[in-house]
Amino acid sequence: MTKSIRTAPAPKGTGTLTTVDGVRHARIWGVGAYRPERVVPNSELVDRIDSTDQWIRDRSGIISRRRAARDESIIDMAEHAARDALAAAGLEPSQVGAILISTVTHLLSTPAAAPMLAERLGVQCPAFDVSAACAGYCYGISLANDMVRGGSAEHVLVIGVEKLSDFTDYDDRGSAFIFGDGAGAAVVGPSDTPGIGPTIWGSDGAQWQAIRQREPWLDAAGAPLDGHAVLTMAGQTVFRWAVWGMAPIAQQAIDKAGITIDDLDAFLPHQANMRIIDAMIKQLKLPADIPVARDIAETANTSAASIPLATERMLREGEIPHGGLALQIGFGAGLVYAAQVIVLP
Repeated sequence: MTKSIRTAPAPKGTGTLTTVDGVRHARIWGVGAYRPERVVPNSELVDRIDSTDQWIRDRSGIISRRRAARDESIIDMAEHAARDALAAAGLEPSQVGAILISTVTHLLSTPAAAPMLAERLGVQCPAFDVSAACAGYCYGISLANDMVRGGSAEHVLVIGVEKLSDFTDYDDRGSAFIFGDGAGAAVVGPSDTPGIGPTIWGSDGAQWQAIRQREPWLDAAGAPLDGHAVLTMAGQTVFRWAVWGMAPIAQQAIDKAGITIDDLDAFLPHQANMRIIDAMIKQLKLPADIPVARDIAETANTSAASIPLATERMLREGEIPHGGLALQIGFGAGLVYAAQVIVLP
């Protein structure tokens, strides 16, 4: 039996779409931060992993980290940082057109953290999460830039927030000391001049097992696990990938921004490991007069929160100039990465 083929109707062609006009440029107008009150020095961790404070310092550059209270959620931390960033930008929550939260430690698969934060702020706007690990903040800045320039939002609130203490195996000698908690936020809005350069981003999914949850949320029989899965990391694999792979990405971001490395006023790398930061500086041939974020010493690795946390501190303490050019780069689980040059708020 031969099937009959239906001829598709022709389009009416009687209407054309109206689009929303955006703006030519966008920039970051304010940053904020939240650091939990409790400071955890290396000495509190070393007995369980048969280590020493000096070994941790030599291996990672970490001296201490902040740890959120047991009943303190990523929504709590994100709210503090968000309100701080809005105040710095001179905006009220009602002026937020979209909320984007970069995190991998929200304990619910759904709802996302961003709509929950929107409720806290008393706004109803587009709100969603981005799961891009330690590159999440740079991913968020790129998305916010496109949203403002495309006209889908006038001001976008971008938050990087992690409560990694919930996902740390404190008996794992290779990772127990690495992670910390905290939140950093930025407000992206319209600008008369370029404020966010082209983003160089991508992924190396062939190495996805290098940083991962040790176990999935369900066991082999499909039943929910007791508690939750902790993070595990192939340290040497990640170290080599970051050291040799990320400096070229950072250089591409500088080139695409149309500047030279000598034009920079700050270098804001993800705070993964002090030795990685030092190696990137060497590969980039970064001039000695350019300030470099080294917050990992007191915050440890806060994943998506690390770059905005460092940015807020360095601006507040006068280490880097308002209105200067900064190179920021994030990289982590996935393996994913993103880099861009920004104008500091």
